[in-house]
Amino acid sequence: MNDVIVENLSKYFGKPPLTALDNISFEVGKGELFGLIGPDGAGKTTLFRILTTLLLPNSGKAIVNGSDIVKDYKAIRKKVGYMPGKFSLYQDLSVEENLHFFATIFDTTIAANYKLIEDIYKHIEPFKKRRAGALSGGMKQKLALCCALIHRPEVLFLDEPTTGVDSVSRKEFWEMLKRLKQEGITILVSTPYMDEANLCERIALIQDGEIMSIDTPQNITATYPYSLFAIKSTNMSQLLTDLRQYDPINSVFSFGEYHHISFKDEKNDTDTTLAYLQNLGHTALECHPISANIEDCFIHQMSTK
Repeated sequence: MNDVIVENLSKYFGKPPLTALDNISFEVGKGELFGLIGPDGAGKTTLFRILTTLLLPNSGKAIVNGSDIVKDYKAIRKKVGYMPGKFSLYQDLSVEENLHFFATIFDTTIAANYKLIEDIYKHIEPFKKRRAGALSGGMKQKLALCCALIHRPEVLFLDEPTTGVDSVSRKEFWEMLKRLKQEGITILVSTPYMDEANLCERIALIQDGEIMSIDTPQNITATYPYSLFAIKSTNMSQLLTDLRQYDPINSVFSFGEYHHISFKDEKNDTDTTLAYLQNLGHTALECHPISANIEDCFIHQMSTK
């Protein structure tokens, strides 16, 4: 059974029209942790705002937890939780007051669903009298998640929930999502962080309002069509320039302390490439084979669109 069904959904803004979503379709199973992976401006927020009934599509349809986003928008609003990318709680209210307010909106109480948010709320409970606007980024994130969960939604939408928070808070947040999944909640999370894709059961890679591929992270990386190598030298900037001018190279992109390269012809070997680079004056060269990650696959699919 699918909790989210999207069919040929499109959305554009202004005149001349700027396309935000271009005829996208996908399904999310009940209880699944599904990731929407893409950079800023890819269409992630627009999609989530449509699925939570805050925007109307120009064409196509979508069903969320058995309800049509246009005909049954009131029913959907009672059954979903939404955590927008921008902190949107009442900053002049305390932690406790914000949580009570959202519980009241959904005609429930903090006590009724406290078990669901207990593991999250215990991190912010010492600051329950503090105004929301005075919380740190990680604490704001946890409060927003508590408010989105206080009515025990069937489907939870999280729009770039870890953007702007520290690495420890990011890790804690994903641990929370794993525990929430065990409660049977369907979770859709969007993120620009490619490393977070591996924490989802399935992902959709989205760019310019189009979905490029949908599968498990493992299956997507397994389809990368080239042998891939990581290479570095003492002068990484010049190395990038020289590799891009070297005819046998198919692609080269920077990844932290290494550049990732592939060859047009699988017969090309790294020894020849290293000799070429040494002749250009590069020193402390290092090159070894690697497995493709989600970012490699995303860049490859963008280049072949």
